[in-house]
Amino acid sequence: MPKFLITGGAGNVGSEIAKKIASYPENIVVIVDNLLTGNINKVPKSIHDNVKFIKADCNNFNDIGSVFYAYQFDYVFHYAAVVGVKRTLANPIMVLNDVEGIKNVLNLSKNTGVKRVFYSSSSEVYGEPVEFPQNEKTTPLNSKLPYAIVKNIGEAYFKSFQREYNLDYTIFRFFNTYGPNQSTDFVVKKFLVSALNNQDITIYGDGSQSRTFCYVDDNIDACYQAFLTNDVINDVVNIGNDNEMSVLQLAKTIIGLTGSKSNIIHLPALEEGDMTRRLPDITKMKQLLGRELVGIEDGVKRIMATL
Repeated sequence: MPKFLITGGAGNVGSEIAKKIASYPENIVVIVDNLLTGNINKVPKSIHDNVKFIKADCNNFNDIGSVFYAYQFDYVFHYAAVVGVKRTLANPIMVLNDVEGIKNVLNLSKNTGVKRVFYSSSSEVYGEPVEFPQNEKTTPLNSKLPYAIVKNIGEAYFKSFQREYNLDYTIFRFFNTYGPNQSTDFVVKKFLVSALNNQDITIYGDGSQSRTFCYVDDNIDACYQAFLTNDVINDVVNIGNDNEMSVLQLAKTIIGLTGSKSNIIHLPALEEGDMTRRLPDITKMKQLLGRELVGIEDGVKRIMATL
């Protein structure tokens, strides 16, 4: 029976990949989260009695080391990280400490016989982009924010451990992923909850900054398919959607779908951390997924059905 470790498994995406893997009764899933930004209620319930949750901190070697040596994992999904624009800007040292977690996970993986490690990197590695769409081979490294720096350092560690220790990896560069489990710290859920309550929707700046929004099922299905195949082994893959829209467009779309009376309020633009544009090249992801992606209107309706 293959054994999986999911770090950050009480978060939005981590909990969903854990649920997907645990849906197969032959898999044993151990979820680790320090619950800084995760929520214990997101940890999937075990249908097949094959899920174990352990509160632990990846940045503490003794904490995470005891988990590795107790279970001898076959595969690791390292999704633990400090997330959220405001939180990461307000706590830069805490963000930088996540480098220790990356090193701990990689060292323990290579010392305990892990076959492959999957890493949740981010679109933030592209910084303020220099070309569109953003292709996995184009990494300008021009972002100065601690969160982006940590993700870039993480990618370098994964590639270096493969070269030196032959530890296989797959790096997922996540673009905005939304879904029912997402907290209101993030834009789609934040706008949706405000709209359903007819509350003001606040936007930083004029709202012209563009993003793409990936429904969580597309993210999870593509990432799980990456596990099943060798198509992106020792490689990087963008995980997102290629339907680009402005943040203002998103707000108007959600107001329309909900029939809300919410007003859109413009706040001063953020001084840093709010990149002007995001548009991934998702050619590799589409090959993994093998189906059409979920559109933003369909995705928002799916969340509404759960509220």
